[in-house]
Amino acid sequence: MKRGRAENLCLQLMERSHCTASIQVKTRFPGGRNVGGKYSMNLHQITIYVEEIHKQCLRIFGSLDTYEEVLQIICAHEVGHACDPHLAELSDQLESSDNMLVRNRIALIIEENAWAYAFKLLPEANPWIMSEMMNLSLQAYRDAVEQESA
Repeated sequence: MKRGRAENLCLQLMERSHCTASIQVKTRFPGGRNVGGKYSMNLHQITIYVEEIHKQCLRIFGSLDTYEEVLQIICAHEVGHACDPHLAELSDQLESSDNMLVRNRIALIIEENAWAYAFKLLPEANPWIMSEMMNLSLQAYRDAVEQESA
């Protein structure tokens, strides 16, 4: 997919959500991780990484047939962070806690809030693809809470 098409899909979601964050579409996430998108609260900016989403589609679904839908799902999730009225408070709680279990639970809540928003923003999305993306995204957060609870 061309970057221009990705930008248009993301801008459509931004308009639909009335999100005031800025958005940029880049090729790759800097560093070695496979991150499809991120939200910077300090900059109030969403960044989408199209090549990373390409890799995720191939790894998770075995083809690029779902690429546009996965891109929209990831963008909707990041819009969820940008539009979360509780994010600043939760982030403050996260940073001020020394308890790893509390920190992991707050991080999980932050991610779950963004996913709940994404589901509302994209009611037309394939529920299986959406759930698969959400569950894979949340797994590390759930594992961290479970590990600290044990």
